[in-house]
Amino acid sequence: MRVINNPARLQWTTLCQRPSIESDFLEGAVRNTLQRVRNSGDRAILDLTDQFDKIKLNSLTVIDTEYDEALKSIPKSLANAIDLAIKNVRAFHERQTDPGYEIETMPGVKCWRRSKPIEKVGIYIPGGTAPLFSTLIMLGVPAKIAGCSKIVICTPPDQNGKIPAPILYVAKVLSLDCVFKAGGAQAIAAMAYGTETIPAVNKIFGPGNQYVTKAKQLVSMDGVAIDLPAGPSEVLVLVDENANPDFVAADLLAQAEHGPDSQVILVASNLEIVENVNRAIEAQLKELPRAETATKALANSLAVTFDNRNDQIDFINEYAPEHLIINTSDSIDIADRVANAGSIFLGAYTPESVGDYASGTNHTLPTSGYAKAYSGVSLSSFQKFITYQEITRKGLELIGPAVERLAEAESLEAHKRSVTIRLGK
Repeated sequence: MRVINNPARLQWTTLCQRPSIESDFLEGAVRNTLQRVRNSGDRAILDLTDQFDKIKLNSLTVIDTEYDEALKSIPKSLANAIDLAIKNVRAFHERQTDPGYEIETMPGVKCWRRSKPIEKVGIYIPGGTAPLFSTLIMLGVPAKIAGCSKIVICTPPDQNGKIPAPILYVAKVLSLDCVFKAGGAQAIAAMAYGTETIPAVNKIFGPGNQYVTKAKQLVSMDGVAIDLPAGPSEVLVLVDENANPDFVAADLLAQAEHGPDSQVILVASNLEIVENVNRAIEAQLKELPRAETATKALANSLAVTFDNRNDQIDFINEYAPEHLIINTSDSIDIADRVANAGSIFLGAYTPESVGDYASGTNHTLPTSGYAKAYSGVSLSSFQKFITYQEITRKGLELIGPAVERLAEAESLEAHKRSVTIRLGK
Protein backbone atom coordinates (compact mmCIF):
# COMPACT_ATOMS: atom_id res chain seq x y z
CA MET A 1 0.00 0.00 0.00
CA ARG A 2 1.11 3.53 -0.71
CA VAL A 3 1.33 5.66 2.42
CA ILE A 4 0.19 9.29 2.28
CA ASN A 5 0.77 11.51 5.31
CA ASN A 6 -1.68 14.38 5.90
CA PRO A 7 -2.61 14.96 2.24
CA ALA A 8 -3.92 18.39 1.32
CA ARG A 9 -7.61 18.51 0.40
CA LEU A 10 -6.66 19.35 -3.17
CA GLN A 11 -5.19 15.83 -3.42
CA TRP A 12 -8.28 14.05 -2.14
CA THR A 13 -10.05 13.71 -5.48
CA THR A 14 -7.03 11.95 -6.96
CA LEU A 15 -6.57 9.74 -3.89
CA CYS A 16 -10.23 8.69 -4.03
CA GLN A 17 -10.03 7.42 -7.60
CA ARG A 18 -10.57 3.70 -8.05
CA PRO A 19 -8.50 1.37 -10.24
CA SER A 20 -10.15 1.27 -13.65
CA ILE A 21 -9.88 0.02 -17.20
CA GLU A 22 -9.56 2.74 -19.83
CA SER A 23 -13.14 3.88 -20.34
CA ASP A 24 -13.34 3.97 -24.15
CA PHE A 25 -11.89 0.47 -24.52
CA LEU A 26 -14.17 -0.91 -21.81
CA GLU A 27 -17.33 0.58 -23.29
CA GLY A 28 -16.46 -0.52 -26.81
CA ALA A 29 -15.79 -4.09 -25.75
CA VAL A 30 -19.01 -4.30 -23.75
CA ARG A 31 -21.14 -2.75 -26.50
CA ASN A 32 -19.81 -5.37 -28.90
CA THR A 33 -20.77 -8.17 -26.50
CA LEU A 34 -24.25 -6.74 -25.95
CA GLN A 35 -24.86 -6.50 -29.67
CA ARG A 36 -23.68 -10.05 -30.32
CA VAL A 37 -26.12 -11.42 -27.76
CA ARG A 38 -28.91 -9.22 -29.04
CA ASN A 39 -28.33 -10.48 -32.58
CA SER A 40 -27.49 -14.14 -31.98
CA GLY A 41 -29.00 -15.05 -28.61
CA ASP A 42 -27.91 -18.38 -27.13
CA ARG A 43 -25.33 -18.96 -29.87
CA ALA A 44 -23.50 -15.78 -28.90
CA ILE A 45 -23.38 -16.76 -25.22
CA LEU A 46 -22.08 -20.23 -26.03
CA ASP A 47 -19.41 -18.78 -28.34
CA LEU A 48 -18.37 -16.09 -25.84
CA THR A 49 -18.14 -18.67 -23.04
CA ASP A 50 -15.81 -20.69 -25.24
CA GLN A 51 -13.85 -17.58 -26.28
CA PHE A 52 -13.33 -16.04 -22.84
CA ASP A 53 -13.52 -19.00 -20.46
CA LYS A 54 -12.43 -21.86 -22.74
CA ILE A 55 -15.55 -23.80 -21.75
CA LYS A 56 -17.66 -25.57 -24.37
CA LEU A 57 -21.29 -25.85 -23.30
CA ASN A 58 -24.05 -27.81 -24.98
CA SER A 59 -26.79 -26.03 -23.07
CA LEU A 60 -27.21 -22.94 -20.90
CA THR A 61 -29.86 -24.51 -18.67
CA VAL A 62 -29.19 -26.18 -15.32
CA ILE A 63 -31.09 -29.47 -15.31
CA ASP A 64 -32.67 -31.37 -12.39
CA THR A 65 -29.88 -33.91 -12.05
CA GLU A 66 -27.38 -31.09 -11.50
CA TYR A 67 -29.45 -29.84 -8.55
CA ASP A 68 -29.58 -33.37 -7.16
CA GLU A 69 -25.82 -33.78 -7.47
CA ALA A 70 -25.25 -30.46 -5.72
CA LEU A 71 -27.50 -31.35 -2.79
CA LYS A 72 -25.68 -34.64 -2.32
CA SER A 73 -22.20 -33.17 -2.55
CA ILE A 74 -22.47 -30.15 -0.27
CA PRO A 75 -20.97 -30.74 3.22
CA LYS A 76 -23.45 -30.69 6.09
CA SER A 77 -21.47 -28.01 7.92
CA LEU A 78 -21.65 -25.70 4.90
CA ALA A 79 -25.36 -26.39 4.41
CA ASN A 80 -25.97 -25.48 8.07
CA ALA A 81 -23.97 -22.26 7.71
CA ILE A 82 -25.92 -21.31 4.58
CA ASP A 83 -29.20 -22.04 6.35
CA LEU A 84 -28.18 -19.73 9.22
CA ALA A 85 -27.26 -16.95 6.80
CA ILE A 86 -30.59 -17.31 4.98
CA LYS A 87 -32.45 -17.16 8.30
CA ASN A 88 -30.74 -13.92 9.36
CA VAL A 89 -31.01 -12.24 5.96
CA ARG A 90 -34.69 -13.18 5.81
CA ALA A 91 -35.32 -11.78 9.31
CA PHE A 92 -33.63 -8.45 8.51
CA HIS A 93 -35.41 -8.00 5.18
CA GLU A 94 -38.85 -9.08 6.41
CA ARG A 95 -38.71 -6.14 8.83
CA GLN A 96 -38.47 -3.86 5.80
CA THR A 97 -41.96 -4.79 4.62
CA ASP A 98 -43.90 -1.62 3.82
CA PRO A 99 -47.59 -1.94 4.73
CA GLY A 100 -48.38 1.23 2.81
CA TYR A 101 -50.27 4.19 4.20
CA GLU A 102 -53.45 6.16 3.65
CA ILE A 103 -54.16 9.81 4.33
CA GLU A 104 -57.05 12.21 3.81
CA THR A 105 -55.23 15.37 2.77
CA MET A 106 -58.46 17.36 3.06
CA PRO A 107 -62.13 16.36 3.48
CA GLY A 108 -63.14 14.13 0.58
CA VAL A 109 -59.60 13.82 -0.82
CA LYS A 110 -58.10 10.43 0.01
CA CYS A 111 -54.59 9.35 -1.07
CA TRP A 112 -52.72 6.13 -0.44
CA ARG A 113 -49.67 4.15 -1.49
CA ARG A 114 -49.12 0.42 -1.89
CA SER A 115 -46.11 -1.70 -2.82
CA LYS A 116 -46.16 -4.17 -5.70
CA PRO A 117 -43.41 -6.65 -6.60
CA ILE A 118 -41.41 -6.18 -9.76
CA GLU A 119 -42.70 -9.08 -11.82
CA LYS A 120 -39.50 -10.28 -13.53
CA VAL A 121 -36.06 -9.81 -12.00
CA GLY A 122 -32.63 -11.07 -13.01
CA ILE A 123 -29.88 -11.95 -10.54
CA TYR A 124 -26.24 -12.06 -11.61
CA ILE A 125 -23.96 -14.17 -9.42
CA PRO A 126 -20.23 -13.57 -10.03
CA GLY A 127 -18.08 -16.63 -10.60
CA GLY A 128 -14.47 -16.76 -11.64
CA THR A 129 -11.93 -17.61 -8.96
CA ALA A 130 -14.45 -17.37 -6.10
CA PRO A 131 -18.10 -18.15 -6.96
CA LEU A 132 -20.17 -15.96 -4.66
CA PHE A 133 -23.10 -18.11 -3.57
CA SER A 134 -23.62 -15.60 -0.74
CA THR A 135 -24.78 -13.08 -3.34
CA LEU A 136 -27.66 -15.40 -4.24
CA ILE A 137 -28.69 -15.37 -0.58
CA MET A 138 -28.54 -11.58 -0.49
CA LEU A 139 -30.62 -11.15 -3.65
CA GLY A 140 -32.76 -14.27 -3.72
CA VAL A 141 -34.16 -13.82 -0.22
CA PRO A 142 -35.59 -10.29 -0.70
CA ALA A 143 -36.81 -11.21 -4.20
CA LYS A 144 -38.86 -14.03 -2.68
CA ILE A 145 -40.13 -11.85 0.18
CA ALA A 146 -41.18 -9.18 -2.32
CA GLY A 147 -43.15 -11.75 -4.30
CA CYS A 148 -41.42 -11.40 -7.69
CA SER A 149 -43.14 -13.89 -10.00
CA LYS A 150 -40.11 -14.62 -12.22
CA ILE A 151 -36.58 -14.78 -10.81
CA VAL A 152 -33.88 -15.49 -13.41
CA ILE A 153 -30.36 -16.37 -12.24
CA CYS A 154 -27.24 -16.20 -14.41
CA THR A 155 -23.85 -17.33 -13.19
CA PRO A 156 -20.73 -18.56 -15.01
CA PRO A 157 -19.99 -22.29 -15.02
CA ASP A 158 -16.76 -23.79 -13.75
CA GLN A 159 -14.18 -25.43 -16.01
CA ASN A 160 -16.28 -28.60 -16.07
CA GLY A 161 -19.32 -26.71 -17.31
CA LYS A 162 -21.03 -27.02 -13.93
CA ILE A 163 -22.50 -24.47 -11.55
CA PRO A 164 -20.81 -24.69 -8.12
CA ALA A 165 -22.79 -26.82 -5.68
CA PRO A 166 -23.30 -24.09 -3.02
CA ILE A 167 -25.03 -21.84 -5.57
CA LEU A 168 -27.41 -24.62 -6.56
CA TYR A 169 -28.00 -25.50 -2.90
CA VAL A 170 -29.05 -21.90 -2.15
CA ALA A 171 -31.26 -21.89 -5.25
CA LYS A 172 -32.96 -25.10 -4.13
CA VAL A 173 -33.53 -23.90 -0.56
CA LEU A 174 -35.06 -20.66 -1.87
CA SER A 175 -37.13 -22.52 -4.52
CA LEU A 176 -35.35 -20.76 -7.37
CA ASP A 177 -35.36 -23.04 -10.39
CA CYS A 178 -34.50 -20.69 -13.26
CA VAL A 179 -30.69 -20.91 -13.23
CA PHE A 180 -28.55 -20.47 -16.35
CA LYS A 181 -24.88 -20.98 -17.20
CA ALA A 182 -23.92 -17.52 -18.37
CA GLY A 183 -21.40 -15.04 -17.05
CA GLY A 184 -19.94 -11.63 -17.76
CA ALA A 185 -21.44 -8.89 -19.90
CA GLN A 186 -23.11 -11.54 -22.07
CA ALA A 187 -25.23 -12.69 -19.11
CA ILE A 188 -26.38 -9.13 -18.50
CA ALA A 189 -27.29 -8.82 -22.18
CA ALA A 190 -29.27 -12.06 -22.05
CA MET A 191 -31.36 -10.90 -19.08
CA ALA A 192 -31.86 -7.48 -20.64
CA TYR A 193 -32.90 -8.55 -24.13
CA GLY A 194 -33.80 -12.21 -23.75
CA THR A 195 -32.58 -15.18 -25.78
CA GLU A 196 -34.15 -18.44 -26.91
CA THR A 197 -33.42 -19.87 -23.45
CA ILE A 198 -32.96 -16.98 -21.03
CA PRO A 199 -36.03 -14.78 -20.41
CA ALA A 200 -35.80 -10.99 -20.48
CA VAL A 201 -36.45 -9.30 -17.14
CA ASN A 202 -37.56 -5.90 -15.88
CA LYS A 203 -34.66 -5.28 -13.49
CA ILE A 204 -31.16 -6.74 -13.12
CA PHE A 205 -29.37 -7.20 -9.81
CA GLY A 206 -25.91 -8.30 -8.79
CA PRO A 207 -22.29 -7.20 -8.56
CA GLY A 208 -19.50 -8.01 -10.96
CA ASN A 209 -16.29 -6.79 -12.51
CA GLN A 210 -16.02 -3.59 -14.54
CA TYR A 211 -17.34 -5.32 -17.66
CA VAL A 212 -20.47 -6.46 -15.83
CA THR A 213 -20.99 -3.06 -14.25
CA LYS A 214 -20.59 -1.29 -17.61
CA ALA A 215 -23.00 -3.76 -19.22
CA LYS A 216 -25.61 -3.01 -16.56
CA GLN A 217 -25.21 0.72 -17.11
CA LEU A 218 -25.54 0.35 -20.89
CA VAL A 219 -28.61 -1.91 -20.87
CA SER A 220 -30.28 0.49 -18.44
CA MET A 221 -30.38 2.98 -21.32
CA ASP A 222 -32.58 0.50 -23.20
CA GLY A 223 -35.27 0.50 -20.53
CA VAL A 224 -34.07 -2.27 -18.21
CA ALA A 225 -33.72 -1.14 -14.60
CA ILE A 226 -30.63 -2.03 -12.57
CA ASP A 227 -30.06 -2.18 -8.85
CA LEU A 228 -26.98 0.03 -8.58
CA PRO A 229 -23.47 0.35 -10.00
CA ALA A 230 -21.76 -2.42 -8.03
CA GLY A 231 -18.25 -2.94 -9.33
CA PRO A 232 -15.02 -4.22 -7.77
CA SER A 233 -15.22 -4.52 -4.01
CA GLU A 234 -13.68 -2.01 -1.60
CA VAL A 235 -13.28 -1.26 2.09
CA LEU A 236 -12.10 1.72 4.09
CA VAL A 237 -10.93 0.99 7.64
CA LEU A 238 -10.66 3.83 10.15
CA VAL A 239 -8.54 2.99 13.19
CA ASP A 240 -7.11 4.62 16.28
CA GLU A 241 -4.23 3.60 18.54
CA ASN A 242 -6.48 1.12 20.39
CA ALA A 243 -7.13 -1.03 17.30
CA ASN A 244 -5.48 -4.44 17.15
CA PRO A 245 -3.17 -4.40 14.07
CA ASP A 246 -3.87 -8.07 13.40
CA PHE A 247 -7.62 -7.41 13.28
CA VAL A 248 -7.11 -4.46 10.94
CA ALA A 249 -4.78 -6.39 8.63
CA ALA A 250 -7.26 -9.27 8.46
CA ASP A 251 -10.06 -6.88 7.47
CA LEU A 252 -7.98 -5.29 4.73
CA LEU A 253 -6.89 -8.64 3.34
CA ALA A 254 -10.44 -9.99 3.43
CA GLN A 255 -11.37 -7.36 0.89
CA ALA A 256 -8.14 -7.52 -1.10
CA GLU A 257 -8.56 -11.24 -1.81
CA HIS A 258 -11.76 -10.57 -3.78
CA GLY A 259 -9.80 -9.61 -6.88
CA PRO A 260 -6.85 -7.63 -8.23
CA ASP A 261 -9.13 -4.68 -9.00
CA SER A 262 -10.41 -4.48 -5.41
CA GLN A 263 -9.21 -1.59 -3.29
CA VAL A 264 -8.55 -1.21 0.43
CA ILE A 265 -7.96 2.05 2.27
CA LEU A 266 -6.54 2.45 5.77
CA VAL A 267 -7.14 5.75 7.55
CA ALA A 268 -5.17 6.30 10.76
CA SER A 269 -3.97 9.09 13.00
CA ASN A 270 -0.24 8.41 12.71
CA LEU A 271 2.42 6.50 10.77
CA GLU A 272 3.21 4.15 13.65
CA ILE A 273 -0.27 2.61 13.39
CA VAL A 274 0.20 2.17 9.63
CA GLU A 275 3.58 0.50 10.09
CA ASN A 276 2.15 -1.94 12.64
CA VAL A 277 -0.71 -2.83 10.31
CA ASN A 278 1.65 -3.28 7.35
CA ARG A 279 3.77 -5.72 9.36
CA ALA A 280 0.64 -7.68 10.23
CA ILE A 281 -0.40 -7.72 6.56
CA GLU A 282 2.97 -9.13 5.51
CA ALA A 283 2.73 -11.88 8.12
CA GLN A 284 -0.84 -12.85 7.26
CA LEU A 285 -0.28 -12.77 3.50
CA LYS A 286 2.06 -15.74 3.83
CA GLU A 287 -0.84 -17.85 5.10
CA LEU A 288 -3.42 -16.94 2.45
CA PRO A 289 -4.19 -19.22 -0.51
CA ARG A 290 -5.17 -16.11 -2.51
CA ALA A 291 -2.06 -14.16 -1.55
CA GLU A 292 -1.19 -13.34 -5.17
CA THR A 293 -4.61 -11.81 -5.79
CA ALA A 294 -4.51 -9.87 -2.52
CA THR A 295 -1.02 -8.56 -3.29
CA LYS A 296 -2.19 -7.17 -6.63
CA ALA A 297 -5.12 -5.44 -4.92
CA LEU A 298 -2.82 -3.96 -2.29
CA ALA A 299 -0.78 -2.36 -5.07
CA ASN A 300 -3.90 -0.32 -5.93
CA SER A 301 -4.52 0.59 -2.30
CA LEU A 302 -3.29 3.14 0.19
CA ALA A 303 -2.92 4.15 3.81
CA VAL A 304 -3.69 7.75 4.70
CA THR A 305 -2.88 9.49 7.96
CA PHE A 306 -4.60 12.57 9.34
CA ASP A 307 -3.81 14.35 12.59
CA ASN A 308 -7.32 15.73 12.77
CA ARG A 309 -10.45 13.63 13.34
CA ASN A 310 -12.55 16.03 11.26
CA ASP A 311 -10.23 15.50 8.29
CA GLN A 312 -10.56 11.74 8.70
CA ILE A 313 -14.35 11.93 8.57
CA ASP A 314 -14.35 14.38 5.68
CA PHE A 315 -12.03 12.07 3.73
CA ILE A 316 -14.35 9.12 4.40
CA ASN A 317 -17.29 11.09 3.06
CA GLU A 318 -15.31 12.08 -0.02
CA TYR A 319 -14.24 8.49 -0.70
CA ALA A 320 -17.77 7.15 0.01
CA PRO A 321 -16.72 3.54 0.62
CA GLU A 322 -18.77 0.47 -0.15
CA HIS A 323 -17.78 -0.93 3.25
CA LEU A 324 -16.65 1.23 6.17
CA ILE A 325 -15.11 -0.34 9.26
CA ILE A 326 -14.77 2.03 12.22
CA ASN A 327 -12.40 0.34 14.66
CA THR A 328 -12.03 3.14 17.20
CA SER A 329 -13.02 3.77 20.80
CA ASP A 330 -15.65 6.31 19.67
CA SER A 331 -17.05 4.38 16.70
CA ILE A 332 -20.72 5.23 17.36
CA ASP A 333 -20.03 8.97 17.49
CA ILE A 334 -18.03 8.81 14.26
CA ALA A 335 -20.69 6.75 12.49
CA ASP A 336 -23.26 9.44 13.20
CA ARG A 337 -21.11 11.89 11.22
CA VAL A 338 -20.65 9.63 8.19
CA ALA A 339 -22.91 10.68 5.33
CA ASN A 340 -21.55 8.48 2.54
CA ALA A 341 -21.05 4.72 2.93
CA GLY A 342 -22.74 1.57 1.72
CA SER A 343 -22.60 -0.31 5.02
CA ILE A 344 -20.85 0.51 8.30
CA PHE A 345 -19.21 -1.96 10.70
CA LEU A 346 -18.69 -0.68 14.23
CA GLY A 347 -16.12 -1.69 16.82
CA ALA A 348 -13.30 -4.18 17.14
CA TYR A 349 -15.47 -7.29 16.88
CA THR A 350 -17.47 -6.48 13.74
CA PRO A 351 -15.50 -7.76 10.77
CA GLU A 352 -16.87 -6.84 7.37
CA SER A 353 -17.00 -10.53 6.44
CA VAL A 354 -19.88 -11.06 8.89
CA GLY A 355 -21.95 -8.59 6.88
CA ASP A 356 -20.81 -10.28 3.69
CA TYR A 357 -22.35 -13.53 4.80
CA ALA A 358 -24.66 -13.79 7.73
CA SER A 359 -25.43 -10.80 9.98
CA GLY A 360 -28.60 -10.10 8.01
CA THR A 361 -27.76 -6.87 6.21
CA ASN A 362 -27.41 -6.93 2.45
CA HIS A 363 -23.94 -7.10 0.94
CA THR A 364 -24.93 -5.76 -2.50
CA LEU A 365 -23.71 -2.21 -2.04
CA PRO A 366 -22.69 0.83 -4.11
CA THR A 367 -19.01 1.02 -5.03
CA SER A 368 -16.73 3.52 -6.78
CA GLY A 369 -18.08 6.48 -4.81
CA TYR A 370 -21.71 5.82 -5.74
CA ALA A 371 -22.54 5.63 -2.02
CA LYS A 372 -22.85 9.41 -2.26
CA ALA A 373 -26.16 8.93 -4.06
CA TYR A 374 -27.11 5.24 -3.90
CA SER A 375 -28.19 2.91 -1.10
CA GLY A 376 -27.47 -0.78 -0.90
CA VAL A 377 -30.01 -3.35 -2.04
CA SER A 378 -33.04 -3.80 0.23
CA LEU A 379 -36.52 -5.25 0.01
CA SER A 380 -37.78 -2.08 -1.68
CA SER A 381 -35.28 -2.66 -4.51
CA PHE A 382 -37.53 -5.51 -5.65
CA GLN A 383 -40.71 -3.48 -5.39
CA LYS A 384 -42.53 -0.65 -7.10
CA PHE A 385 -44.75 1.76 -5.22
CA ILE A 386 -48.05 2.82 -6.74
CA THR A 387 -49.94 5.86 -5.50
CA TYR A 388 -53.73 6.09 -5.55
CA GLN A 389 -56.27 8.84 -5.03
CA GLU A 390 -60.03 8.92 -4.68
CA ILE A 391 -62.01 12.15 -4.48
CA THR A 392 -65.66 12.61 -3.58
CA ARG A 393 -67.94 15.26 -5.04
CA LYS A 394 -67.51 17.31 -1.86
CA GLY A 395 -63.77 16.84 -2.03
CA LEU A 396 -63.64 18.09 -5.62
CA GLU A 397 -65.70 21.14 -4.64
CA LEU A 398 -63.08 21.94 -2.01
CA ILE A 399 -59.92 21.24 -4.01
CA GLY A 400 -61.20 21.99 -7.51
CA PRO A 401 -60.97 25.80 -7.52
CA ALA A 402 -57.28 25.63 -6.57
CA VAL A 403 -56.61 23.09 -9.34
CA GLU A 404 -58.45 25.28 -11.86
CA ARG A 405 -56.36 28.29 -10.87
CA LEU A 406 -53.09 26.32 -11.03
CA ALA A 407 -53.93 24.92 -14.48
CA GLU A 408 -54.89 28.37 -15.69
CA ALA A 409 -51.53 29.76 -14.50
CA GLU A 410 -49.73 27.10 -16.56
CA SER A 411 -51.95 27.77 -19.61
CA LEU A 412 -53.29 24.21 -19.61
CA GLU A 413 -56.94 24.81 -20.37
CA ALA A 414 -57.88 21.13 -20.78
CA HIS A 415 -56.54 20.42 -17.31
CA LYS A 416 -58.76 23.16 -15.93
CA ARG A 417 -61.81 21.96 -17.86
CA SER A 418 -61.49 18.40 -16.53
CA VAL A 419 -62.35 19.89 -13.13
CA THR A 420 -64.79 22.54 -14.32
CA ILE A 421 -66.93 20.07 -16.27
CA ARG A 422 -67.38 17.91 -13.17
CA LEU A 423 -68.42 20.85 -11.04
CA GLY A 424 -71.00 21.87 -13.62
CA LYS A 425 -69.67 25.39 -13.99
